[in-house]
Amino acid sequence: MLLLRTVNRPFMWLLLLVLFVCSCASNRTAFDPARKYAPAELQRDYTLFRNILEESHPSVTWYTSPDSMAWYFDWGYRQLADSLNERQFRAILTYVISKIRCGHTSTRFSKKYLHYLDTANLNYFPLSIKILENDTVLLSNNLQRANQVLPRGTMLTSLNGIPINNFTDSLSKFIPNDGYNASYLRQALSNRGAFGAWIRLVEGFQPAYTLGYLDSTQQEKLLAFRLMEPPKKDSTKRNVIPQIKEKLKRRERKEERLFAARSIQIDTGLSTAYMTVNTFNNGNQLHPFFRNSFHELNKLNIRHLVIDIRGNGGGNVNHSTFLTRLLIDQKFKLADSLYAVSRKSKYGKYIQYRSFSGLFLSIITHRDKNGRYHFGYYERHKFKPRRKDHFDGNVYVLMGPNSFSAAVLFAQAMKGQSNVMLIGEETGGAAYGNTAWFIPNVTLPETGVRFRLPKFRLVIDKNRPKDGRGVLPDLEVRTTRDMFITNRDGKVELVRELIEKHQPKTP
Repeated sequence: MLLLRTVNRPFMWLLLLVLFVCSCASNRTAFDPARKYAPAELQRDYTLFRNILEESHPSVTWYTSPDSMAWYFDWGYRQLADSLNERQFRAILTYVISKIRCGHTSTRFSKKYLHYLDTANLNYFPLSIKILENDTVLLSNNLQRANQVLPRGTMLTSLNGIPINNFTDSLSKFIPNDGYNASYLRQALSNRGAFGAWIRLVEGFQPAYTLGYLDSTQQEKLLAFRLMEPPKKDSTKRNVIPQIKEKLKRRERKEERLFAARSIQIDTGLSTAYMTVNTFNNGNQLHPFFRNSFHELNKLNIRHLVIDIRGNGGGNVNHSTFLTRLLIDQKFKLADSLYAVSRKSKYGKYIQYRSFSGLFLSIITHRDKNGRYHFGYYERHKFKPRRKDHFDGNVYVLMGPNSFSAAVLFAQAMKGQSNVMLIGEETGGAAYGNTAWFIPNVTLPETGVRFRLPKFRLVIDKNRPKDGRGVLPDLEVRTTRDMFITNRDGKVELVRELIEKHQPKTP
């Protein structure tokens, strides 16, 4: 106390600030990704993981029988006899959770682990792949510019002596997907950077790899490569950007973000518009975009509309419903059934939004005789076509394995309409239904590993078979190796051919 009295106040605040910064810095550096957790710690987290899923997830045994799911849960527990680090523990959880066959139910690293990955400048896996329908595996991208021996589209045969199909099949067993959709699993490994990310999670990186491939004469060859070092940070000093320029940059960045989320191009010569909708997430000004776009289409008398949802992973159903109403010609429902199995949880302190969740569910749901909590509004309500700016021309919906969740609701609602044609590949999201809508994270207390807990089971159409498949296209267009090598978009090419057939003949 005597020391503090003799120190002036500004210096005291400076001292406290330094101590706080040092404390924060030591907390950040204290995280050790290789730390091993004792079996008892892992077992406590795993037991909580299982209990919460069995209590609150409405679809744990929707696609996997109760006996089989119990076996997978028991198998996971048996893997915890020895100490494991966070990555190894998360890999076990991921394998078990994938057996639920729900694409919205997945695991995540702890916040500390993600911060470590974001800031540690770790070496990374340099190759991306493309898996075709016939399970042919092609090289998609090689970031090692100094080792550009293999061109895009090279057929791969092995990785570290393991046949490449065996390797990808092994990884796919960890990937959560809706039902039995194999096309989604292939695409999940084909997305940029995904192959390396799944290798890191499932087995951890090795410093060096050997890749088997077929050369131009179809002879098998081997190529050795290593993990890539991250690019060095640019330490060049730059002048301070004036505030007005920085504001302009922020505006430009926002416009670029919105353009990446949704855009439209109009070809008046072909009387065609090409609309890309890559998300139905909030924050992308989708309603005004749709209103303005459809107003312009009708003003210009556009007769053909292409809507590309191949990269749309879903989002807010209010946005997908709004788009549907601008195109559909009859009333429609989003769900035949939409319900949760619990309003509250005895493990609530580990579940995100626990206070809001209970209040939200108590307001919007009603309990049936089986103890299920139904979201009755969406089960009963029929949405009408929107009269203002409604588009009545020909509609071509491009879709594929990355089309998921709310994008599937849109595709399923449009399927079968006389002026609508679905083109491309099977959607990644299931056509029968999904488990989603309200999805809090659960944080396991010992390791900090998290998993997503969707609360509602949705059945889109109870009359269709629960076969675990996505929405199927009216015209299927698969990517071939030739298309992949030449960067040709076969789906867009087909649409253009169909549109040109509808063009009036010139005298």
